[in-house]
Amino acid sequence: MELILLTPSNYVTTSWAGGATTQLAISPEGALYADRDFLWRVSSATVELDESDFTPLPDYRRFISTLSGEMKLSHNGGAELTLCPGEVHAFDGADVTHSRGRCTDFNLMLRKGSAEGSMSALRPGGNAVFSADESTDEAIIYCASGSGCTSLGARSVRFSAGEALLLKDAAGTSLKLDCAEDTFLMAVQMRRL
Repeated sequence: MELILLTPSNYVTTSWAGGATTQLAISPEGALYADRDFLWRVSSATVELDESDFTPLPDYRRFISTLSGEMKLSHNGGAELTLCPGEVHAFDGADVTHSRGRCTDFNLMLRKGSAEGSMSALRPGGNAVFSADESTDEAIIYCASGSGCTSLGARSVRFSAGEALLLKDAAGTSLKLDCAEDTFLMAVQMRRL
């Protein structure tokens, strides 16, 4: 396994009508979100409008949560659901999706038929272990708040709010996380089909 610390200097931030989106990582490296030919993408966005509509992404399966604030979502004119920080919702990128509420969200996009994955929240309150599935190719652990450290062999890596750990060749990996009590992490796992 390879462990890489991602910091804001690695990210790509773009503005949109309702705020800004920060791309933490994309695969393959160098792919462009605008070209819609990526395998997976992990991002976080600030939503500064009371209401907005998601960009249709029919070739992608999406996972979303909030890092702060509350988001109300409805798909295809259906019932509204409420997402609070750390609650994860999966949906089809082809859905007509309407959002209400100002927040900072966290997103995973996976190309249908080419990649699968998952997203979950970790609130370790001290020590925790992140365990990658046996089929995971890559994983990202994003620190939304707090701080912590981990080690791989003799190498120790410290991380703080706004930084992320990228794990390559992560299948079956267990990573011990020593975190401050107030730490809030989001973890995503991706695998190629």
